[in-house]
Amino acid sequence: MGRGAEYVADVAASGLLGGGGRYTALCAERLGERLGSPLVLLTPSCSAALELSVLLAELGPGDEAIVPSFTHPATAAAVAKTGAIPVFADIAPETLGLDPSTVAAAVTDRTRAIMPTHYAGVACDMAGLSTLAERHRLAVIEDAAHGVFADLEGRPLGSLGDAGCFSFGQMKNVTCGEGGALAVNREDWVTRAEVLADRGTNRRAFERGEVPAYSWVDIGAAGAPGELVAAYLWGQLEVADQIVSARRAVWSMYHERLAQAEAAGTLRRPAVPEGRHLDGHIYYVLLPDRSERDRAITRLAEAGVQAAFHFVPLHSSAAGLRHGRTAGALEVTDDVAGRLLRLPIWPGLSEADVERVVGGLVDVARPQAGAARA
Repeated sequence: MGRGAEYVADVAASGLLGGGGRYTALCAERLGERLGSPLVLLTPSCSAALELSVLLAELGPGDEAIVPSFTHPATAAAVAKTGAIPVFADIAPETLGLDPSTVAAAVTDRTRAIMPTHYAGVACDMAGLSTLAERHRLAVIEDAAHGVFADLEGRPLGSLGDAGCFSFGQMKNVTCGEGGALAVNREDWVTRAEVLADRGTNRRAFERGEVPAYSWVDIGAAGAPGELVAAYLWGQLEVADQIVSARRAVWSMYHERLAQAEAAGTLRRPAVPEGRHLDGHIYYVLLPDRSERDRAITRLAEAGVQAAFHFVPLHSSAAGLRHGRTAGALEVTDDVAGRLLRLPIWPGLSEADVERVVGGLVDVARPQAGAARA
């Protein structure tokens, strides 16, 4: 979908393959218009955006950042790379995002940031997290990899904290194979963000005529993708509304057709609290227990349906044990990670396809008391 291949051919013909060209500017402008952010930088990945964001928050050895254990390892790894400690806190059963009450219990005098992940594009309790951040003077860095086109009461995810990090990886709604973006929402972070993303140089200021020459002024990274990547992404952003609309339609079909199974206690559908608007990135169900979930994966695969579990909790992973610490009992995290099943979802999925998936899932799942628990 989209004219990405045409734009890639345009860049290839021009020979101007490095980052920072016309398509990079178009993508950044379009994302900036949506988010209302002072600065949007395209990055090679969401991981790169997270790493830049923790540098902007000035995390370093001895500091701590509170992160969910139910998230991609890149979130915690970005913290650990600075020498700071990722502190794993539990998630809320409704949103599967950081629970402000568990975050409050995890704050110490070494805490410098809160890094919520908006799982499946469902916004965390940002009001609660922001209140904590203001009280303790903490940075808020949003991992909005699942919610590029999701919002909370009309405000786009990734625009609610000090910085927002996005993914355009192969499985995302809008993709360029590998890619990401960093939304910088604080004016006082803008200048340094440009430097950090440009190998620690003030080249952008030089190009604007603000300095007589550019030089190395800070730490930094090669924070921009090549123009071929940006060209393909621009083709996707041009038709993003159609992509998101199609995914939302599939999400809604699943939700409607699984209502009866939830009422029977066979499974629990996603909970979407009031004010949250999704972009149809993930549709998941929670089955009664891990064995039922694993059985469903196997049986659906035998029927030609690819369904999958998701994040393995970071707090009990080898690297999590080595680099981080856990704040309290992460009961919801462990429970959800063992029961969550993601169903196939993409724009080309037909109503008949959805019926086939739902029928197979309902046939495999067994009603069990307590299955609808959070």
